[in-house]
Amino acid sequence: MKLVVLLTLTAALVAVASAAGTGPPKCESDCVTGFAPPVAGSPFGITRGPLGSVWFSLDNAVARIDRQGDMTTYSVPEPKPNIGWMATDPASNVWFVERLTGKVGKITPDGELTEYSLPTATALPQGLVFARDGNVYVSEQGANAIARLDPVTGASVDFPVPTPNATVQSGTLGPDGAIWFIERAAAKVGRMTLTGQFTEYPLTPGSFPNRIVTGPDGAMWFSELLANKIGRITTDGTLTEYPMPGGPVGVTFGKDRQLYVDLFASPGVARMDLDGSETGRWPIPQAVGPLQIATGFGLDIWITDTSGGKIFELTPYNTGR
Repeated sequence: MKLVVLLTLTAALVAVASAAGTGPPKCESDCVTGFAPPVAGSPFGITRGPLGSVWFSLDNAVARIDRQGDMTTYSVPEPKPNIGWMATDPASNVWFVERLTGKVGKITPDGELTEYSLPTATALPQGLVFARDGNVYVSEQGANAIARLDPVTGASVDFPVPTPNATVQSGTLGPDGAIWFIERAAAKVGRMTLTGQFTEYPLTPGSFPNRIVTGPDGAMWFSELLANKIGRITTDGTLTEYPMPGGPVGVTFGKDRQLYVDLFASPGVARMDLDGSETGRWPIPQAVGPLQIATGFGLDIWITDTSGGKIFELTPYNTGR
């Protein structure tokens, strides 16, 4: 309990200092630690979850790592689910998508697993969003739709995205209560109300947007892999873009109110403040293809190296290490 309070207090102090334009010294050496999963697989999805652990997906299992570095795996009934994106709901259940079965799974803190079928077996589910109506919204690349899943009844329905073959990807809950998501092949940011009304915002063709997250400033921030940019869009559709060399993919906001971005082309992590200025960069020479990133429990940031088969912990500040 004392450790949890200390980590929370440290993160809060860093957030205040960051907002004031000051802060603890940036970590300059030995900032990244790598961990090999206990079973073979390609780590992809990652989320801060229950049991004081960071949870991540492997091809055919779900795993978690606690603050001591100990790992636990949970098997999934389907033989080859190709588990991808993960997210933690407000009740501390960990959710994951099975990209090859068209299902969504949930693991409770005590390890009870439930699977839900989406309307189409070839839906190729990706991002997960927990909305204010109690439903789970799933971006479906294969179905070119957003699915609404009732976790109580298991019933689900698809809302087709207006642009065909959009390659629907990551999603986030906007401050307006709508689902904001990525249309990677179409180079658009999409918005869907909880009743299924869509608005689409075009980006530069070929920019290849990937991940989207809601920031502490009330805007949505997203990566543009091939354009080497970070985009910011407000609820009224105002778009701002900032340069981010290195092939930005995964995005997450740390407890210091800064955006952390994992870089695919130059494996590592970059940090950006809410003004769009880069405030730090940490290479990960051991990584091959980092794709997802998540905030840990203190000031730590976690990265999945899908091609390299490892996960990494970044401690961006000397404080609290």
